[in-house]
This record gives sequence, C-alpha cells and structure tokens, in this order.
Amino acid sequence: MSKLITIAVDAMGGDSSPKKIIDGIAHHFDKNRNSFYQIFGDKNQINKFISRSFSNDCYEIIHTNEVVKGDDTPLGAAKRGKNTSMWLAVESVKAKKADIVISAGNTGALLVIAKLNLKMIENIDKPALAGLWPNKNGTNIVLDLGASIDCSEKNLVDFGIMGSALFKALFPNEESKVAILNIGSEEIKGHEILKKAYEILNSNNNFNLKFNGYIEGNEIMDGISNVIITDGFTGNVALKTAEGTANFITNELKKTMTNSFVGKLSTLLNMNNLKKFKKRLDPRLYNGAIFIGLDSPVVKSHGGTDYIGFSNSLSVCDKVIRGNLIEKIKQNINS
Repeated sequence: MSKLITIAVDAMGGDSSPKKIIDGIAHHFDKNRNSFYQIFGDKNQINKFISRSFSNDCYEIIHTNEVVKGDDTPLGAAKRGKNTSMWLAVESVKAKKADIVISAGNTGALLVIAKLNLKMIENIDKPALAGLWPNKNGTNIVLDLGASIDCSEKNLVDFGIMGSALFKALFPNEESKVAILNIGSEEIKGHEILKKAYEILNSNNNFNLKFNGYIEGNEIMDGISNVIITDGFTGNVALKTAEGTANFITNELKKTMTNSFVGKLSTLLNMNNLKKFKKRLDPRLYNGAIFIGLDSPVVKSHGGTDYIGFSNSLSVCDKVIRGNLIEKIKQNINS
C-alpha cells in the first residue's frame, strides 16, 4: 500500500465553496484511497455537503468562521489574522501536520500567507508560481506566472532548476527540456538578464536538465520544450493571453457550429472529434498551479473551476509529494 498523504485543504476559497471543494475531495477520494484530508472552514457549511458514502477515516474538519475574501488585498488578508481557513491550512504544513496545502482562494493572499509562514529553500532567492499548459506532445510547466515580477539571471536559472524538478515529479517517465521565453530564438536576442541566464544554463552540466535555449511565444505549445521559464510579469501576460485566445477560439467555434442548419448537421457528423477537441483544451485537466521555492509545497487551484478541476488539483498534490519535489529541488539547486 502506498504512503498515506495528508493534504491541508482551504475549503472556503473560490467560487461555489465549500460545495465544490467537498465534491472535489469526494471525486478524488474515489480514485485515490491513499490520501487524508484536513478540511479547514465553517463546519456547519461543510457538513451539508459531506456525502454519507464518504469515509470518516479519510478526513477531519478544523472549524473556523473566518475566511479570506476574494477582494481582499494580500496585505489585508494577512491582517485578518491567523484564524482564517487559508492561514490555518498553510500553518498545518508549517507544523508538519500535513504534507501539502491547497486553496482555490485569493491568489495574492495565498502567496503572502505562504511566504509569511514557510521558509525559502536554501540558495533560492525568489519563489515562482508554476502552471500546467497543454502542448502537442503532452504538458508544459510554465513559470513564473506572477509571483516574482522582477527577476535576475540567478532567479531565472533557479526557475529552470525548480521547473525541471517539478516536471520530473509530475511526469517521472519523461525528460524535462528547459527553454527561456524570449522575443527570438537567436542567442543575440533579448536583454542582458536573459542572455546571462542563457549562458549559465547552457554551460552548466550539473543542473540535471536538458537546456533547449530560447523559445518564442508562438512555440510554447509545440512540445519541443516542456519547461518554459520567464519573469512573473511576462509569464502572467502570456498566461492571460493564452486563456483569452483559447476562450475566443472555443466560443467562435461554438457559434459557427450552431448558427445554421449546415453547422448543426456538421456538428452531429463530427461529434466525436469535437469531444476530443473540447477535452484537449479543457482547463480543468490542467488545474493546479504550484508555488515553489518554499520548503513546503503549496498548490493553487483556479477559483472559478468546478469540482472536477479541484479534484485534478488534488491529484497534482499527490504527484508533487510522491515525486519528492522539494528533495529534488534541494539536490539540484546545490549541485
């Protein structure tokens, strides 16, 4: 039997919580019986959605009435005190009562509360928010998505090392291939920080990763590289652009396939292919951004996802712990 993993869950963060959080836990537990859930939040609300078929042995509820709101500033959320469901969940990881923490709540608040409670890994100066993106061959790790706006060449190199370790934790049978996001693929392109990071990654064979050089924004989905590193400002802009483009394509395709008799007939004839297309771009499959650089892992679920998406982010928690992410980072950062 696999090791039992304890996941600290902020049940009150995100849209439609705590229902979708509890439904997500139940869905995840049906597929994975080697997890224990510490559920932080309003016990009265949570108990309304706990299924009778849900084993009492797989969870405990830690009651609190206080929550971090979606419109709280990061500093305002921290000032709410240490009794919010988010703070208590993070604190559980700090106290080693849980292996990993997850929240679908306020992203900025989660990052600040995590940094206030958890130490940085030695020799890492700045944390990064790493997200999962689809590519032609599988999945990319893209970081940073907004945790660290201003980055030095050392920060970018650290992101490469951490991103590679994360990729290997999530996909142990695949090779991590790192690239720096830039305005061109030639070595002369980009500002000095990018060039210096390129030189370090290209000349060091001790990082336990394959370095593919630069990558342009239109190549991210090609699958040639699967760990894309950039500063938090550029990464966040790239993320929002990709999300907007995907939504535009999906909505326009839906209009085209339903606004006429021919379109509807074509939809029926291509139903299987359309279902494959929809599944490939389903954001729920890639839910679960990982806040890395701290000495304990923190996972951020998208606030607007449903219970399926939250269940998938719980699966990310499992893989991060079973893949020994933190230990992999420590080994590679000091190599």
